[in-house]
Amino acid sequence: MSVLHAVWRRRPNRSAAARAAREQLAGRILEDLAAALPDEDLGEDLAESLELYRVGSKPRCEEVEYLDLLEEAVERLAWGR
Repeated sequence: MSVLHAVWRRRPNRSAAARAAREQLAGRILEDLAAALPDEDLGEDLAESLELYRVGSKPRCEEVEYLDLLEEAVERLAWGR
């Protein structure tokens, strides 16, 4: 048995409580982002929002802030913080 397989077998299944906590965290992150960017129409999938964004569609200083905030939110979701 490989080490990876052994670690995977010991990994507990996500319970309903863990899923609910993750959904609550995602909601909090989206609320924070909506507060920071009140004029933006953001969807549930922030990675998709990043992919669909057209560079140059905002003034440069706003564009940098917008992209930084979206990337930070995506990272927070990925790391569960």
